[in-house]
Amino acid sequence: MKLSTRSRYGVRMMSDLAENFGKKPVFLKDIAKREEISEKYLSIIVIPLRGAGLIQSTRGAHGGYTLAKRPEEISVQDIFDALEGKICLVDCVENPKKCPRVGICPTRDIWSVLGEKIRETLNSVTLADLVKTRREKAGNNIMSYI
Repeated sequence: MKLSTRSRYGVRMMSDLAENFGKKPVFLKDIAKREEISEKYLSIIVIPLRGAGLIQSTRGAHGGYTLAKRPEEISVQDIFDALEGKICLVDCVENPKKCPRVGICPTRDIWSVLGEKIRETLNSVTLADLVKTRREKAGNNIMSYI
């Protein structure tokens, strides 16, 4: 299993917006520069995030993007849902009719449990948690240079 670039970049972008929460709106070009992500790619990612009600956009010279909710209210799972849809490792877990072996397959149970554990983990981490971790890591990096 491999996470998509779309999801990884989406979480990084949202983390950047969380870092700037309560301040003025942030331009995509500034996020792109800080996060080392293509501005064009970010412009595609913002569409489903805005549609899911996770971010807001403001037009004009003082415009940009802000979180639509407080960082504590947005989980990493919310971001994945907006960008990828519901996480499902194998089709038969969500749609048992797709496989005639559902009733006897021992591996289906593993994929079901694993999918649930992934969702639990992603739901347990908020953007506020990511900001806290980012700040702690930045502090540790500064201390290593002293």
